[in-house]
Amino acid sequence: MVAISEHQKPESLQYCYSRFVPERTDDYAWENNKVAFRVYGPTAQNLFEKGKPNGTLSSGIDAWLKKVEYPIINKWYKKYTEGTGSYHEDTGEGLDNFHVGVSRGVGGIAVKNENLYYFSKNYTEWKTITVGPIRTSFYLKYDDWDANGNIIQESKIISLDYGQNLSRFELTIKGTKTISAGLTLHENDGKTSVNKENSWVSYWQPHADSEMGTAIVSEKKYFIDSDKHITDKRDLSNSYANLNVIDNKVTYFAGFGWKKSGQFKNNLEWEDHLNIYSLKINNPLVISIK
Repeated sequence: MVAISEHQKPESLQYCYSRFVPERTDDYAWENNKVAFRVYGPTAQNLFEKGKPNGTLSSGIDAWLKKVEYPIINKWYKKYTEGTGSYHEDTGEGLDNFHVGVSRGVGGIAVKNENLYYFSKNYTEWKTITVGPIRTSFYLKYDDWDANGNIIQESKIISLDYGQNLSRFELTIKGTKTISAGLTLHENDGKTSVNKENSWVSYWQPHADSEMGTAIVSEKKYFIDSDKHITDKRDLSNSYANLNVIDNKVTYFAGFGWKKSGQFKNNLEWEDHLNIYSLKINNPLVISIK
């Protein structure tokens, strides 16, 4: 047997990575080799409510559009903190030019009550569960919030696997029998699609000098129907997948594909991907040992 020294051991790159980001207020960001996302914490909320810089009030999911396989979260935040660049500009790796505001972004939830949608403020607690070459996962908790008289208790575990465009959202939620997972419609100049048979809602839109698709996919036992909610109030137009809460639990998948990343050329390819994805999650591989 030949001994291998520490400096000879191959490194396992953490393609699937997530962390709390105190240097940028208190984001929590995650990524794999295809996509990246972030959400906003209580400090950002407090700054917003006091009218101070860097404040953000949103429980929507932000999308970071990357077009490289290697991790970019730490690199992009480093540019921000050191003032050597901006992740809002594309220097070859992608950028953050996806506006969230108070919208649902890519998979934030709401509770519908009397034709109005209610949602939480920023997350209040976080815990990283795992990072590594094949999966990252983490926990978020939210303060109890009011949906027109119904008090909602919400926490979730979000995970993202290598090679996947959609994150998995596993919610524990009390106070409602249904939730609505949303996709921001931005200027409402794209195409909304719904496939009830395959339990997904999609939005393909023009985006800056390119195009992108966003989607919600769920197991069929959770999927009820969909709703395209249009309003003249800024950032409140969203396309929703309405989902059952079963024993205080609901699971769905949300994510995006950006044309400039080279993964999807058009809406047809994006929807084909969603149909295949739905087939996999609704017919999971089962291994039995006899």
